Amino acid sequence: MKTEEMKLDGNAIGGLLMDIFGTDLTASIGVCATCGAVGHMAAVDVYVHAPGVVGRCRTCGSVMIRIVRSETKTWLDLSGTRSIEIVES
Repeated sequence: MKTEEMKLDGNAIGGLLMDIFGTDLTASIGVCATCGAVGHMAAVDVYVHAPGVVGRCRTCGSVMIRIVRSETKTWLDLSGTRSIEIVES
């Protein structure tokens, strides 16, 4: 399978983000730590066919978010995300 065929948008991990943060992050605004691009978290390019989930900036392709889960732990790496503005509903 080609990499482009494996790509989803951020909505594909909306439920996972809800489990971790307790709120819907897909409408939240994220800022890429590499290029400074600003956009909805629903717009990140998501790859789920890795050991875990990877979300990449749609502008520069840098990794913004990594999530790996086991039965007892969750590892979350947001080092590629400068900030997330969470929209309260």
